[in-house]
Amino acid sequence: MSAESQPPCHVFLLTFPSQGHMNPTLRLGKKLASKGLYITISTTLDFGLSLINAGSIGQLPSPVGSGFINFHFWNDGWEKDDLRRRDLDLFMLQLELTGKAALTQTLKDRAGENRPVSCLIGNPFLPWGCDVANDFGLPCFILWVQSCSVFSIYYHYSCKSVDFPSESNPCCDIQLPSLPLLKHDEIPSFLHPYGEYKAIGLSILQQFRNVSVPFCILMDTFEELEKDAIDHMMTICPVKPIGPLFKTLKFSDEKGALSGDFMKTDDCIEWLDLKPPNSVVYISFGSIVHLSQKQIEEMAHGLCNSGFPFLWVMKPLPKDMADCLGLKPHVLPDGFLEKVGERAKIVKWSPQQKVLSHPSIACFVTHCGWNSSVEALSSGVPVLVLPQWGDQVTNAKFLVEQFGVGLRLTRGVTEMRLVVRDEFEKCLRDAIVGPKAEELRENALKWKKAAEKAAVEGGSSETYVDELVSKIKKQSGNAMDVQIKSMCSIV
Repeated sequence: MSAESQPPCHVFLLTFPSQGHMNPTLRLGKKLASKGLYITISTTLDFGLSLINAGSIGQLPSPVGSGFINFHFWNDGWEKDDLRRRDLDLFMLQLELTGKAALTQTLKDRAGENRPVSCLIGNPFLPWGCDVANDFGLPCFILWVQSCSVFSIYYHYSCKSVDFPSESNPCCDIQLPSLPLLKHDEIPSFLHPYGEYKAIGLSILQQFRNVSVPFCILMDTFEELEKDAIDHMMTICPVKPIGPLFKTLKFSDEKGALSGDFMKTDDCIEWLDLKPPNSVVYISFGSIVHLSQKQIEEMAHGLCNSGFPFLWVMKPLPKDMADCLGLKPHVLPDGFLEKVGERAKIVKWSPQQKVLSHPSIACFVTHCGWNSSVEALSSGVPVLVLPQWGDQVTNAKFLVEQFGVGLRLTRGVTEMRLVVRDEFEKCLRDAIVGPKAEELRENALKWKKAAEKAAVEGGSSETYVDELVSKIKKQSGNAMDVQIKSMCSIV
């Protein structure tokens, strides 16, 4: 095959069907496409339809830089409103059952169409993706969607290198190499004996059976942010900090093109433009977290009493969550909107990356998902932490104690504590005005500068991305021959 007729290097990204996973996956896809690669991003049909309905995906394949991005959706076999989707144990099994077969067939089809996949970039919640890649003899990378510190915690838990909380000793502290002392409620809750959503923890732990295999782990973090954890894990496996991915993108998309949002974003930038610098409180708890109605009411009263303008993301409650978990949509207190008037902007979903980079934003009240955490750090925005579960509780500790950009509201759902209005109002004031606010903003701006330094040409993250692309292109020449041979053995 001549160089002119050879198809472009094809990279297949597999991702878990959720907003928190799609964001870094799409950002990585854009980054690789901008360097001339052909990218396919694959997730479930149900989640794919939400992207399409939100207008987040335009005409496909979409040109990005000198490359292209396409999407591939597989049917997970359940109807959209099937209540089994809320049972994570069942859902994870269903994803493996349907996804593994779909991925196998797709790789065969692409090879048969003279569009062989050069490598697969998998997801920690879908460990079977690398198994399929190995069956085809394809190199497999992992896009780790949490912090390197959390990766280190999972690794040492899987190795049983130290004692972790157990049913017999649920409150023990954990001391790991390169990390500060962790209280029992500061490890990812999926690893705690009394934590919820054990299926997710088990799926993530399955990845570590392959750590000894020379595959690369890509992370949406940067060396300056987690130097000790990254240096430590680099002695164990090939860790590549390539973030913050949204900062490393040198191009801008057309309006509404490839945003990755599962809901249509509301227009709030013009409202922010009318507010003074460092004056607005931004509140958002991601795509999944659903606080109690009482907590929403207390926060509303605290915001009203504070006098600060605020942008509050109050996403609609999905029907299946309401039916399966008995949850109800949030309701604001009577007369609340009349009292706050023009100080308030309530939206269903926001373009968070643009919001956090807006000069009017003073602080961010967050659940501490890793995407939100790294976006806040890279945008120079102080945070008020209200973690719930998973890695959120670990991220909250680091935001407050290690990075020095946040104030703590709670320690997570295990604390079972209501943040009352007066306490919430005081934390808002401490984060926006006075000496503590100056300290938080100074630290936040330091991390913003470090993120920008990592993302520029010659910076640490950009260098790792260039190395990754070079490696992928070098391996792509053998992709067709390898897959044809693998197809014969698999059929």
